[in-house]
Amino acid sequence: MKKSYVLLGIILFVGMANAQPISYAENMIKTVMRTWPDSFAVKPGGRARWAYDQGVILKGIEAAWKFTGKGAYFNYIQHSMDYYVKDDGRIYDYKPDEYNIDHINNGKLILLLYTVTGKEKYKKAADLLRKQLQTHPRTNGGSFWHKKIYPYQVWLDGLYMGQPFYAQYASLFQDTAAFSDIIHQFVTIENKARDPKTGLLYHAWDESMQQQWANIKSGLSPHVWARAMGWYGMALVDVLDYIPEKHPQRNLLIQILNRYAKAVIAVQDKKDGLWFDLLDITNDKRNYKEASASSMFVYTLQKGVRKGYLPFTYTQHAKKGYDGIIQFFVKSENDQTNLHGTVSVSGLGGNPYRSGTADYYFSEPVVTNDPKGVGAFIQCGIEMQMAQIPKIANGKTVLLDRFFNNERRKDAAGINERWHYIWEEWDNGGFGLWGQQFELYGARLASLDEAPSAKNLSKAGVYIIVDPDHTKDNPSPNYINEKYANTIIDWLKQGGKLVLMANDSSNCDLVHTNILAKKIGFQFTDKSINMVKGNEFETGAVYTLEHNEVFKGELKTYVKELSVLQINNKANIIAQTQDDIIMAVFRVGKGAVFVIGDPWLYNEYIDGRKLPGSFQNFKAANILAKWLLN
Repeated sequence: MKKSYVLLGIILFVGMANAQPISYAENMIKTVMRTWPDSFAVKPGGRARWAYDQGVILKGIEAAWKFTGKGAYFNYIQHSMDYYVKDDGRIYDYKPDEYNIDHINNGKLILLLYTVTGKEKYKKAADLLRKQLQTHPRTNGGSFWHKKIYPYQVWLDGLYMGQPFYAQYASLFQDTAAFSDIIHQFVTIENKARDPKTGLLYHAWDESMQQQWANIKSGLSPHVWARAMGWYGMALVDVLDYIPEKHPQRNLLIQILNRYAKAVIAVQDKKDGLWFDLLDITNDKRNYKEASASSMFVYTLQKGVRKGYLPFTYTQHAKKGYDGIIQFFVKSENDQTNLHGTVSVSGLGGNPYRSGTADYYFSEPVVTNDPKGVGAFIQCGIEMQMAQIPKIANGKTVLLDRFFNNERRKDAAGINERWHYIWEEWDNGGFGLWGQQFELYGARLASLDEAPSAKNLSKAGVYIIVDPDHTKDNPSPNYINEKYANTIIDWLKQGGKLVLMANDSSNCDLVHTNILAKKIGFQFTDKSINMVKGNEFETGAVYTLEHNEVFKGELKTYVKELSVLQINNKANIIAQTQDDIIMAVFRVGKGAVFVIGDPWLYNEYIDGRKLPGSFQNFKAANILAKWLLN
């Protein structure tokens, strides 16, 4: 077999019309890695600090990792956080008794590392940050003070620093009471800080009304600072990732986001799509277009559209803003990509005292490659690349079986949970990355926790069955039987697409799975091949055929310990060795079935952290998702 393949420096999604935005984001990541190769200092070369700025950058790099499958990005995140997070969970340079909400921001990356690696030190560090929130001083309305040294004050910045971590932690450790608290804080601040005429939110609110910058009647700061508004918007769309869809108050956040988006586009410059530093006095001659806020608004608008919270019409505003950022702020200089036009800081109070006047805001320096701006730009760049992926799914549901594959384990909270080949899982055995690829094509993910029926399959465009249990996995497995198999065949005949992924016979129930397989036209056999020892990855190399229906060409993929297929009916062979058929497609009525004797597209083998770069499982996962949705 011809084994020609190209090692790509940048892994791009199939079907992208234009690769330019991701190249800007990835080139900015190169600048980051060059500037901060190890620990983080706001001023490169200075003392490493536990600073929220780093978390903004690393959230962008997390998005790039999930989007490209480049393990180097995840490794950089882990290397950066490991400088601070010690083996016992202590965090270098973190002082919980300061009650600084900014210090919570990096916890989002700690939770990422825990969900992917399962290392206990990350959970201990996350618990430490969560403990701060348990005792953090609050206003009478229940919102977190910005810092202990700023009593009774709530800044919009703080919603971004604290709430997404709070929501992610609550989701991961099933702290359901936290969701109402989080929503309450957004509602409270919108009620306190929103200008009823413009819909814009002022930078901060002093409940005590004692600060020199605070209005003596409302407690609000004098102006609408763009980056503060940007933080608030990013916080909204990021928190919604974790608030359960069935939560009775979730829609309050979506309503706030829609009011927010309407206010933001009303002050967007119509010519270049950018936003001024102070949004309430855009006609002031001292005012200027600002890079970090513009990036944050683009991110918020486009993510809001992608997730279905905002109407599609907001995409045009995001695109116009992004084009303006590229034109005016992004420059190639000194062999790297730089972001100009970010105000370094704008605060209130403190020593020396910051008055919150326009004179104060316009006195702060505007700099190049400020980490807050760089991080926001990377995040919006990835979002804009996602926006270019054609939404071919047209709202189809991709339904993942959790009835035949129904493995359980105790989670970190001691609660019995499902695991192994599920959408919500980001460790080695999960389908988190593959699920995101379906979503980027416009599909809706769902899970089926009961037996397949005509009713529950009727709304599914794609149905995936992976590694059905035997007693080794589950003491009381749900076996495929004649009734269930016939139900699935009837659904296929109406035009559904089925993915049937088994495993080698020692790890999967092949006997009952073959009841369905035989009706399709094949069997999973007891012959297992590609028995990889350690890191001898080449033993698991599988090449798709040069001309095949799904991948359209030869890909080098990794499939280990798989069950060989025995073909009993007409099939389109996708991959085989000289003697063994590994992947195939069958037609059943109007429908189609993709089959393979291994789960092969779980995170461990597509997230770039384990396999050598020559393997193309990430690309194969994306192409298969696209084929299934077409």
